[in-house]
Amino acid sequence: MRPLTPEPPLSARTGGQRFVRVARRRPRGPRRDPAPSRLAYRLERLWLTPFVRAFTRIGAPVFVVTLGLGIWLGDEGRRADLVEQYDALKTAVQNRPEFMVSLLKIEGASPEVGDAIRAMLPVRLPASSFAIDLELYRDTIARLDAVKEVSLVVRPGGVLEAKVTEREPAVLWRTAAGVEMLDAEGHRVATLLDRATRADLPLIAGEGADLAVPEALDILAAAAPILPRTRGLVRVGERRWDLVLDRDQRILLPELDPVRAVDRILALDKAEDLLGRDFTRLDLRNPERPTLRLTDHSLQALHAMSGQTIDVKATP
Repeated sequence: MRPLTPEPPLSARTGGQRFVRVARRRPRGPRRDPAPSRLAYRLERLWLTPFVRAFTRIGAPVFVVTLGLGIWLGDEGRRADLVEQYDALKTAVQNRPEFMVSLLKIEGASPEVGDAIRAMLPVRLPASSFAIDLELYRDTIARLDAVKEVSLVVRPGGVLEAKVTEREPAVLWRTAAGVEMLDAEGHRVATLLDRATRADLPLIAGEGADLAVPEALDILAAAAPILPRTRGLVRVGERRWDLVLDRDQRILLPELDPVRAVDRILALDKAEDLLGRDFTRLDLRNPERPTLRLTDHSLQALHAMSGQTIDVKATP
């Protein structure tokens, strides 16, 4: 095996002798361990964790940017300038012509309701559509008694369109405070100053009558043949109805199934002219025993007759 160190050069010959220079080997130090140190190993393992890598790539830049913004916004003057510039940009965008509303168009509303809707508009036109809270405006309109449904939409050309469905008056409800118009569900529509202005609507009265409007309409529909003589319906005890006719006649309807009682009255009237007789009360609260309460004149005439018996209640 060849030595690692080259052979020393030969010196010049002297006196026929050959000299060889021998180099001394330097003592070797301790051999270096190629394995990483414990600290380097731990740092390398820590770098391989997802949290540290994510923090280095995302968290550290975000922290630096946030710190810079915090330092920059720490000055009150800079903050005021930034807010002012933002407000100016926002106002400029909102006031662009394509966002302006210049006309309120109302469909399906009466003149009175239309005037009330225009008065409820929170801004004066022309105005930016961003300045109009459509949900709040719609809820405000829906609180009108005469309005059943309403929809709002901003059309191209700066038109705010309001489509209104009004409640249709079905009956008049007489109370101590006056006469109220109600729809078919008993919801108030408006106050009526003069009963004669809506003489086409039937009249109901009594406490709680507004809560039983559908039943009242069914009774009136069944009593259609005698509507010319009908003056109205009176709610009694918030549980049943009295049908009031002309000539001071009153029919006391039962609490249950009053429509059937009306049909029975009409059948008796057709067969025996019941409603043409001289009576003040026709009590049908007990379907098994209808009772007539005659007037004084009819009662005297009945006593004068002989050979007839009838269940009669004298007028008190």
